Amino acid sequence: MTARFELHGMFVSGPTYKVGLMLSLAGEPFDYVHLNLMEGEHKRPAYLAKQRFGQVPMLVDRSNGRHLCQSAAILEYLADTLGKFGGASLDERLRAREWLYWDFDRLAAPLYRARVIKAGFRPAPAEVLEDCQAAAKTALKVLDTHLAGRDWLVGEGVTVADIDIYGVVAFAGAAGIDLADYPQVAAWAKRVEALPGFQPADALLPKTSREAA
Repeated sequence: MTARFELHGMFVSGPTYKVGLMLSLAGEPFDYVHLNLMEGEHKRPAYLAKQRFGQVPMLVDRSNGRHLCQSAAILEYLADTLGKFGGASLDERLRAREWLYWDFDRLAAPLYRARVIKAGFRPAPAEVLEDCQAAAKTALKVLDTHLAGRDWLVGEGVTVADIDIYGVVAFAGAAGIDLADYPQVAAWAKRVEALPGFQPADALLPKTSREAA
């Protein structure tokens, strides 16, 4: 049987991992289409016709022909269509959405940038790396304080907020940041990793295209 979802992305893409993780936790098999960003596959006309920003990820919902972009928007779409991880009430849904926006503004941007600098994909002076790490650490402190006495970011269960932010925190080590300095975040990450259906990025995002198992 053909999988309902087709995820386009690249194995090093944190936002692509967020979407793959959401699908895996929801028990939804998906076909994976690897894009070679180094060769500009994401900027070719055929791809731009479906993903207007020329970025990854892109999620195709074969049940209705939708082509979806921007990981946070995709997570909310999946929560709506699958009826999972959207929050137990409107208030929880709104708080989860606030975390999605906060993550993009305060945590994901500096942490992902520090990661690509550390990996050598984007050369930068040492002070730029230090600035990125400092901004990410400030955000992680906010997260650590919020998680004190909580299992999850919003309410009593996992929401898209946890999935979205885990998709950044998972790469903290690669950004040169030790989660041991943020014990509440580290414990929360372990809870995410213990969820049924959890898979790390290298298992969900291979270096070649793959059909759903």
